[in-house]
Amino acid sequence: MRIAFLGLGRMGEPMARRLLEAGFELAVYNRTPERAAGLHAAGARLAASPAEAVRGAELAMTMLADDAAVEQVVWGESGLLPALSRGALHLSHSTISLALARRLAAAHAAAGHGFVSAPVFGRPDAIAAGQLWVLAAGAAPLLDRARPALAALGQEVLVVGEQPAMANAVKIAGNFTLAAMLEALGEAQALAAAAGIAPARLMDVLNKLYQSPVYRNYGAIVAQRRFEPAGFSLRLGLKDASLATAAAAELQLPMPLADLIQTQIQAALARGWGERDWSAFAQLAASPKS
Repeated sequence: MRIAFLGLGRMGEPMARRLLEAGFELAVYNRTPERAAGLHAAGARLAASPAEAVRGAELAMTMLADDAAVEQVVWGESGLLPALSRGALHLSHSTISLALARRLAAAHAAAGHGFVSAPVFGRPDAIAAGQLWVLAAGAAPLLDRARPALAALGQEVLVVGEQPAMANAVKIAGNFTLAAMLEALGEAQALAAAAGIAPARLMDVLNKLYQSPVYRNYGAIVAQRRFEPAGFSLRLGLKDASLATAAAAELQLPMPLADLIQTQIQAALARGWGERDWSAFAQLAASPKS
């Protein structure tokens, strides 16, 4: 299968590397070509534009930061939409809005392409370890075509529906629960510390109760304040929090906790923490005035 992979940031580069290691023929594109040097040395073809990357590809995979970046790669100058062959398939791994997922599905259908939303759960180290969780939503025949490439990315492909935007809804909801957990961990650790209990000791107890690798990993990061280097930046965390509140507004749902989380992340950004790991906003509970 000839694959084009576009977007080689903290998540995209190791995802593309797994595809290359799995034996797929790979073309890669990144706005800053230097990020592609390692993949090029390992055998990937380096493209100068999205259009060049996807020409002749059976599958185009994008992992980009936000709605604006996806729009630029798809519809911008030398974008992938007109260059992708009829019958080819676009897999979007980006965390994007429900509205954009619907626009992409409609545009690809009109152009004779397939489209599947396939956002992921996991940090860069999880990709290297083969522990990424891949969500997927799209028509069943398209999912069958995409499955070999998706399976190469991680431990399991979780199909959540036939409409691509369904995968983005699950991703937004999942990231909301992660952010809620981080706020809860920050407040709980601040309470324990004020009572003379070390955050690490609190986490020993909570890890017994919840037995969750997510609680264990993020609890240690918050307790030890290991916010740099960022696995996922706080700046992008605000984007994800905003997606949750925007989806709630579109669907006319009250989500007061989502509003609080967005406010907390904005407060952390105001302190200049934008390039720290997004879990850093949990530290606000321990230092609300500093």
